[in-house]
Amino acid sequence: MAVLEVKNVSSGYGEVQILWDVSLQLEKGKLTSMVGGNGVGKTTLMRTIVGLLKPWQGSIMFNGKEVTKLSAHTKAAEGIVLVPEGRQLFTDMTVYENLELGAFSPRAKANFSRNLEMVYEMFPRIKERLNQLTGTMSGGEQQMVAVGRGLMAQPEILMIDELSLGLSPLLVLDLFQILLRLKGEGYTILLVEQNVQMALAISDYAYVVADGKIELQGTSKEVANNAHVREAYLGI
Repeated sequence: MAVLEVKNVSSGYGEVQILWDVSLQLEKGKLTSMVGGNGVGKTTLMRTIVGLLKPWQGSIMFNGKEVTKLSAHTKAAEGIVLVPEGRQLFTDMTVYENLELGAFSPRAKANFSRNLEMVYEMFPRIKERLNQLTGTMSGGEQQMVAVGRGLMAQPEILMIDELSLGLSPLLVLDLFQILLRLKGEGYTILLVEQNVQMALAISDYAYVVADGKIELQGTSKEVANNAHVREAYLGI
């Protein structure tokens, strides 16, 4: 069952069009990857889905309800949650305060303690640094806080933009293990990721974006075995 349906969406910034007639679906409990080169529209699509950008045309359906024109705040409260590229934490606030900000909606507040314990268990390093200012943490630790903040919002859809950007290979492996665990626990995830090989290895379905359009889609295995993808993105 599709929990999110993006239908024929076009979008951009000012008068500059970035997306052209894009359609995609997220199946409940599945991990979907969106891959492609830099500047092709992946982040713009995520920002449009969560309401930071208004689509020029097309529609966005969430659990069978149209949410195309809802604000980002309202969509987040409904459960469409973005972990943005570059983390965008409040660096002069503590780890705990950043996590607390994630649980702003009534339904997230109602389960605050349970969700906090889950984040602690998933990221033990976070629990050890609750009173540390996030601006003094390493990039990997900040990414853990950013994902933890997203989980505190009790997402129905967790969208993660560039999980591994700038991180060491060891930390990347740790974070991808967390994604596999979340998938196993039934989370619906949309992942934008520069590490195409790892993204395809852990996801169920994948979309390849090029020049603001969906160039290719299919199961991750099908996409990984596509000759064009192998040459252009996997170097095979």
